[in-house]
Amino acid sequence: MPKSTPTPKQLQKAIDLAEAACLSAGAVLTPTRRLVLELLYRAPQGLKAYDLLDQVKTVKAGATPPTVYRALDFLTAQGLVHKISKANVFRACAQGCHAHAHPGLFLVCPKCSGVEELDDDVATHALLQSLGQRGYTIAAEEIEVSALCPACRA
Repeated sequence: MPKSTPTPKQLQKAIDLAEAACLSAGAVLTPTRRLVLELLYRAPQGLKAYDLLDQVKTVKAGATPPTVYRALDFLTAQGLVHKISKANVFRACAQGCHAHAHPGLFLVCPKCSGVEELDDDVATHALLQSLGQRGYTIAAEEIEVSALCPACRA
């Protein structure tokens, strides 16, 4: 997925890939899960859970926090969504689906809370290897690096 809001064609392709990934894992992308994922793809900067709930309510008036959190738990478990703790947002995986092959690598700006997912297997592998040599393992599906974005540096 692009760093900007996807076109309808890009969004459909991303959802199709997500659905295929779920099916291959024996899971189902229900209408509510699909809606949450679509909303996150449309918000490349990510969304806080309650902002996401507000958007879900425009489509499903009776939606409650557990509805959204269950969908987020499922999508996170499938590698389709990342929780970025430093910015307190959920974000659709820019790579489509990590399928737990490796953790997502994110730059989080401490000034504007902007988040960018890096698709850099070399950097991820080097970090994981270095940690392993010291006896450490990653305890989360996301690696978050606090770094000033170009706009905030200017």
